[in-house]
Amino acid sequence: MDGLPSDWIGKIFSDSLIEVMSKTTSFSLTARPEPRDGKMYDNVGAMTLNSRKSGAVFISADEADMRVVCSYMTGAAKDEVTPEDELDALCEIVNMTAGNAKVRIDDPEYKYSLTPPFVISGKSLSITTKKRSQVVSMILSCEEISFKLMILFY
Repeated sequence: MDGLPSDWIGKIFSDSLIEVMSKTTSFSLTARPEPRDGKMYDNVGAMTLNSRKSGAVFISADEADMRVVCSYMTGAAKDEVTPEDELDALCEIVNMTAGNAKVRIDDPEYKYSLTPPFVISGKSLSITTKKRSQVVSMILSCEEISFKLMILFY
């Protein structure tokens, strides 16, 4: 985004995901930058962000990690969590993270509206962007789970 350094955007979204996971699961995630290779886990939750400059947020996790997260979020036993439950939880994580980040952006010029979240599933997923796109990519993890977070503005 013009005038906004990518580390500022990255911090807003990573802090939002950290807060969402802390409140919904009690997991304490830490963030670290990741190379901009676009590789994602097999389940990617996404949402487009509509503003003066449009964008998207992508959060990915593998099936085993989403089973743990969904179990903590719902109180269901891990063996009772279905693949559909995992994908629904991933959509909700994207929704809460993007909503939380939206509130944190205090510059009215960069406020955005949200679309409904969606999930893309498959093997060897990656996201490729044009060079002019601003991309922030990072891993957020703790001992139990790991997420890949990618924020894209163009």
